[in-house]
Amino acid sequence: MYNIKEGGDYLRKIVGAVLILSAFLLTSCSKAPEKSEEHFFAMDTYMSIEAYGDNSEKCVSQARKRVETLEKLWSATDENSEIYAINHGKNPELSVETLDLLSFTLEMSAKTDGAFDATIYPVLTAWGFTADEHRVPDENELAELLEKVGYGKVSADGNKITLEKGMMLDFGGAAKGYASDECAAIMRENGIKSALINLGGNVYALGKRPDGNLWKIGIADPLGENSENAGIVAVSDRAVVTSGNYQRSFTQNGKTYGHIIDPKTGYPADNDLLSVTVIAEEGKLCDVLSTALFVMGRERAERFFRENGGFDMILIAKSGEIYITEGISENFTSDRKVCVIN
Repeated sequence: MYNIKEGGDYLRKIVGAVLILSAFLLTSCSKAPEKSEEHFFAMDTYMSIEAYGDNSEKCVSQARKRVETLEKLWSATDENSEIYAINHGKNPELSVETLDLLSFTLEMSAKTDGAFDATIYPVLTAWGFTADEHRVPDENELAELLEKVGYGKVSADGNKITLEKGMMLDFGGAAKGYASDECAAIMRENGIKSALINLGGNVYALGKRPDGNLWKIGIADPLGENSENAGIVAVSDRAVVTSGNYQRSFTQNGKTYGHIIDPKTGYPADNDLLSVTVIAEEGKLCDVLSTALFVMGRERAERFFRENGGFDMILIAKSGEIYITEGISENFTSDRKVCVIN
């Protein structure tokens, strides 16, 4: 969500992740390739982009501008954005990027049987997650709002879309993943073979590290303090995205409510999982699936993986156990008990 103000704990985790990723980058005896990097704030989170080699400075600058351009298209609170216009009853001609992401999110909403739904925005607003003014809606209010939720109610006509009255779109569960793919494309088009794109915890590891080794990405411990890791995954040319309600939540009357809403119930997802990490070639796929699989819970998430494939995942259960898919078993390390899904 672009208009969510990140909490202190979440920001510390993001900053810690950036430091961890940098610490894993070892220098070699030979002359190191030219490094360029930028740290900035966009899409309501801290981001960093670093690249190595000729043209790296230009590529990093172009990647940052690309992220900022996409934010202007998709911000739910910017009155000049396409999403804001759609959500407020207008019917603008949409950009190629917006149509592309909308098509993808609708496709994934159907594929996950609504565990991910880009029309959940009215419910998020009711819970106060869009303005950091948290509250617990009553059942009648949620029932009424859920009538305005449903990816199947979005209709498209060429480069325009129409929403039923009261419906609203939000790309917060896919935008950073899409943006990371765009940044990686800029790098590849300009001959960059080594780069690390960290868009608020949505990580894309391009190629290998300058020393020839895989990038090592820390998987945050949902119950840990600051930058503690539950494990480390080594990757190349892969996106790594984690979702969990520990990132943004509030407590009322002794009960904690997280920001990932189950579109079927209108309540925060509450099952046997603490976090879900998805590893795949596309950042947008990782972004959407990490949310959807978290909503599903462990059993359904494993079944979805077996039926669909095309990605790897790391599930951290409330029991403390870690479940990983076989495809990353040789590149994942942890001090905890690890169960392999096959």
